[in-house]
Amino acid sequence: MTQPGSAYSLDKQEQNPESHTISVLVDNEPGVLARVIGLFSGRGYNIESLTVSETEHEAHLSRITIVTTGTPMVIEQIKHKLDRLVPIHSVNDLTVLGQPIERELALLKVAGTGEKRVEALGLAEAFHAEIIDSSTEHFVFEITGEQSRIEEFIALMQPLGLVEVCRTGLAAIARGAERM
Repeated sequence: MTQPGSAYSLDKQEQNPESHTISVLVDNEPGVLARVIGLFSGRGYNIESLTVSETEHEAHLSRITIVTTGTPMVIEQIKHKLDRLVPIHSVNDLTVLGQPIERELALLKVAGTGEKRVEALGLAEAFHAEIIDSSTEHFVFEITGEQSRIEEFIALMQPLGLVEVCRTGLAAIARGAERM
């Protein structure tokens, strides 16, 4: 039996995978995203969510938001390797910085008639999802929010005729007045 604080129990704690949201500010130039993704695939790290967009047009900077899971040691390796890639300006682990604001957008196509159609409309209203396309046989809903809320909406739409889902991936920003 191991004592709390022993080497074995510390090693065991370090093996617990954690989900982290990492924000990377990079030059907006060809090949940068491929280099970042190559770092993950080359080492067998998984990317659960990935969003990229130019955020500072005049400075030609893009922000890559990556959600990945790994042990604390693996997360540190990822951040260290990212920090060493050129043309990366900064790497921030938003999870470590504390309670980032995270949102995602999803589009859901739901086909149905009668009671299921009415129920789908009611759920969409309760979740504040917008109808962005409709016919007598289908709806396309747009919903934004936390991933857990979107997952819940998708699960509820499943038995009502969910046909297709398209998700953007996570957009996240740190709380507070500091700039990345």
